[in-house]
Amino acid sequence: MQNQELADLAAKFKKEFPRLEQMPVVSGFDAFVDEIISVVEERSGPDEWKPVSTMTQLAELIAAAAGKSSLREIIVQRINCGGCTVNLGDGLYSLGIPVYAFATMGEPIHSAFKEFAAKCTSCVSLEVDPGRTLALEFTDGKYMLSSVTQLAALTPEHLEKKLADGFYLDCCRRARMLALTNWSMYPHMTECWEKLNAEVFTSLKERPPLFIDLVDPSSRTETDISRMLQTVSRFEQNTQTILGLNGVEANVIARVLRIPEAKENPTELSEQAAALQKKLDIDTVVIHCVKLAAMANADGSVAVAGPYCPNPKKSTGAGDRFNAGFCTGVLLGLTPREKLLLGSACSGFFVREARSASAEELSQFIKEWSLGKI
Repeated sequence: MQNQELADLAAKFKKEFPRLEQMPVVSGFDAFVDEIISVVEERSGPDEWKPVSTMTQLAELIAAAAGKSSLREIIVQRINCGGCTVNLGDGLYSLGIPVYAFATMGEPIHSAFKEFAAKCTSCVSLEVDPGRTLALEFTDGKYMLSSVTQLAALTPEHLEKKLADGFYLDCCRRARMLALTNWSMYPHMTECWEKLNAEVFTSLKERPPLFIDLVDPSSRTETDISRMLQTVSRFEQNTQTILGLNGVEANVIARVLRIPEAKENPTELSEQAAALQKKLDIDTVVIHCVKLAAMANADGSVAVAGPYCPNPKKSTGAGDRFNAGFCTGVLLGLTPREKLLLGSACSGFFVREARSASAEELSQFIKEWSLGKI
C-alpha cells in the first residue's frame, strides 16, 4: 500500500510544488553556529584515522576514564550555520518557499549566516549573539553540546524593541504559515511567545498554521515546561497550532502531562500523538523518530514508516528537514499520511546527501522510494 501511496505522492507533489513560490513562511527566532565533529578512536597516519562509530562506544570510553584523566582527539569536519529557524528555513527555501527569517544572528550578522541570509527573501538579525553547538555525530545519532548563556539577552523587552518597526507583523499578515523554534535554549522564550500571542497574532485576520519546534526540553524544569505548554495551548486562539516533536521530546512532554511514554512503534507513537493533541487542545501534534513518524489531529491519528538510512552522511538537522517537508505538506493541503511521507522523504534525502532537496529532487526521491530503490 505504501509503495503506491509514494508513487501517487511523487506525481502529486511534482504537479503541485510550483504553487509553493506563492506561500511565504515567517520563522524565528533561534540561530546557532554549529561545529560538526567526529571523535577519533584510533589514528594510524597523518590522514588516516578511525572514528568512534557509536554513542555507546564513546560512553564506554568515557566511563573507562572515570577516576583518571584521558584525552580523545576530535576532528571538526565543518562549521555550519544552524539552529532550527536556520535549518527549517534552508529546507523550505530549497523547495522554492519564500522564507522571512528573524533570528539571533549577532550584530553584525555572524559570517556563518551569510549564505543563509542571501537565500531568504528577508533575513533580520535580532542583534543577540547566536548560540554555539558542538555536534558530535555517530552512526546511531548525534550528541550536541551547546553554549547558550548569551541567549538570555532575548527578553520580551528586547524582542518588542526589535519588532517595533512593524515589519514582523506585516510579514506575518502576508504569510501562509508561521514557525516558532527552540523554546528550550532561550530562558525567556515563554514570555516572548506570550507577548507575540497577545500583541501580534491577535492582529492576524485569519488563523494561519503555526508550527512550533521546542527542541529537547530535558534540561528545563517541569514548572517551566508546564507554563510553556499552557502558552502553546493559548496559541490555538489565534492560529492553527502544530506542535512538532521528536521521540525524546514527545516523551518528556508526555511525562509532564502524565501521558504514557511511547516506544518507536506505530501503535504507541500514534496513541501518544493523539493523547498529546487532545490534552493540549491544539490543531495537530506530529512526532518524528528515526524510522517512523506519526501525527494526530481532531480527525484521528496515523503513523508511517520512513526511508531509514543506517549510515547517514549527516544527521544534525535531519529533524528540521522533516519539519520542512511536513510544513510543505500543510501548505499544499495534503492528507495526514502524505504530510508524514513528505516530511520523511525530506529527512531521508538530507541524511543521504548532507543537504536539503530541491522540489524536483524530492519528487524524484519519493518516486525511487516507491520503487524500493531507497
